[in-house]
Amino acid sequence: MDYFKHESSYVDENCTIGKGTKIWHFCHIMSGCVIGEDCNIGQNVVISPNVVLGRNCKIQNNVSVYTGVRCEDDVFLGPSMVFTNVLNPRAAVCRKDEYRETILKRGVSVGANATIVCGHTLGEYCMIGAGAVVTKDVPAFALMAGNPARQIGWVNRHGDKCASLQEAMQD
Repeated sequence: MDYFKHESSYVDENCTIGKGTKIWHFCHIMSGCVIGEDCNIGQNVVISPNVVLGRNCKIQNNVSVYTGVRCEDDVFLGPSMVFTNVLNPRAAVCRKDEYRETILKRGVSVGANATIVCGHTLGEYCMIGAGAVVTKDVPAFALMAGNPARQIGWVNRHGDKCASLQEAMQD
């Protein structure tokens, strides 16, 4: 095993977990997941079936990454942030065939307690502020905040606020 798994965590069969990844206390990695190298999966995290995480993803404590979510390399998911995977959930109605794909492009950061409504793409290196509720696609390098989340500026690859998209894209 080329990765670390705390003894209190479970990894189901048919998962691929990259070298150097760390899975901390009380996690459940479900069947069919693909997790890249050098990821850090914090305490009390659930990775649902068939989720894909790229290389060097950091998932903080108390996050559930639901089926339909795909994170590219270098994605940061803040503590207790939330994904949805169905637009109109009902306990008495099975909608597993209605899961919507949510894509987080390379370098995305999502703040603590933010909510990402399913079916959207978050562009490269965008930053979602703590507590924001994302209800639409997010442009690359955008800084988003509020409920519903609105663009309030631009950030570069390092997360520094920038005056324009052109400045954000320079590195």
